[in-house]
Amino acid sequence: MATKIVLVGAGSAQFGYGTLGDIFQSTTLYGSEIVLLDINPVALAVTEKTARDFIAHQDLPFIISATTDRREALRGAEFVIISIEVGDRFALWDLDWQIPQQYGIQQVYGENGGPGGLFHSLRIIPPILDICADIADICPQAWVFNYSNPMSRICTTVHRRFPELNFVGMCHEIASLERYLPEMLGTSFDNLNLRAGGLNHFSVLLEARYKDSGEDAYADVRAKAPDYFSRLPGYSDILAYTRIHGKVLETEGATERAALGGRDSAWEWSDRTLFKEILQKFNYLPITSDSHFGEYIRWASEVSDHRGILDFYTFYRNYLGQVQPSIELKMKERVVAIMEGIINDSGYEEAAVNIPNKGFIKQLPEFIAVEVPAIIDRKGVHGIPVEVPSGIAGLLCNQIGVHDLTAEAILNGSRDLVIQALLVDSVNDKCRAIPELVDVMISRQSPWLNYLK
Repeated sequence: MATKIVLVGAGSAQFGYGTLGDIFQSTTLYGSEIVLLDINPVALAVTEKTARDFIAHQDLPFIISATTDRREALRGAEFVIISIEVGDRFALWDLDWQIPQQYGIQQVYGENGGPGGLFHSLRIIPPILDICADIADICPQAWVFNYSNPMSRICTTVHRRFPELNFVGMCHEIASLERYLPEMLGTSFDNLNLRAGGLNHFSVLLEARYKDSGEDAYADVRAKAPDYFSRLPGYSDILAYTRIHGKVLETEGATERAALGGRDSAWEWSDRTLFKEILQKFNYLPITSDSHFGEYIRWASEVSDHRGILDFYTFYRNYLGQVQPSIELKMKERVVAIMEGIINDSGYEEAAVNIPNKGFIKQLPEFIAVEVPAIIDRKGVHGIPVEVPSGIAGLLCNQIGVHDLTAEAILNGSRDLVIQALLVDSVNDKCRAIPELVDVMISRQSPWLNYLK
């Protein structure tokens, strides 16, 4: 019987085309029925036509259908992949940044952590819970993979509401290790055994070992990382190139240096001045740059590369606006490998998944969703315990209360719990202004936040 895969949010060309391109490369998934689901019928029709034309041209054995009816789409689904946003992504993101700033709250990025991450969560998690309610009712055994952010708060809340659901968060930040470490260490990626862990966008490399010799590679990482990353180009360099040459560089799957023809950055530690502090003071390598890692640390505002973060945001916004999407037979994400691993009972180790903390990081409670490696087999996704050093664990523990209260605020529709979530957030240093800030945000984003009473 054909495998049924549902793509929720398939009208987004970036998600829909990219995921289809990944699926179309899998011989394990040949013959699968792929259902495209979106609330926007116009965008959905474009994705459907593009997919049908592509499989006809490539003579690929897949069945494509499209619908705006979620319950119809989910009937018989074995895998569901979610990537959605609500409203105007960038306009709402700007409010998440600007309004807290008007009340004196500094944020590094405002997408996944701090006040911006909270309001983003308050908007996007309710519709994801609605999707999950239908999955729990119609196809409760399906494996559900989420690409929407804020990842750790989404996963934490979903598992609190639907503890039996097979819901896994996916993020490609872990792929940075494959881009950077081989070049830095002078070896192939296949020769490295690596393990990372933490929270989504807040993880570090925990173990590194050479396969051929069995020797610890972390000493080399620590010795070589300062010279390598201090010269590595960042998004300020990429944006400058884009403005000069009038074309957008493709940085996915390559180092920024390779994308720029081998040149070094015009700035030291571009995108990574906070990264530098973590590496030097905690002695562990973050797997992401300042824009993400800095969202969870109060003092990050002092040491982050704010120019690089702003240029990343500008490039990201321009890239989404300018890129001409297409389906490519070029693997971009890891979800297909996991689906293959479940179908084939492969037992392989996946580098990073976001799942409830069932003892995988001992310093964190079970309810919070952690990012850890996992074994993939016919029974699903099984997290692997990792040893997190006390200093890094201390940073992670600052997020326990805000994740707990975010979930409770959403599940109870409680304005008071939103206020508490901000007051326990280590990124926030204000008190008296918080109730007014919350009321202003509810008013400005009322189509998505008026459930908070």
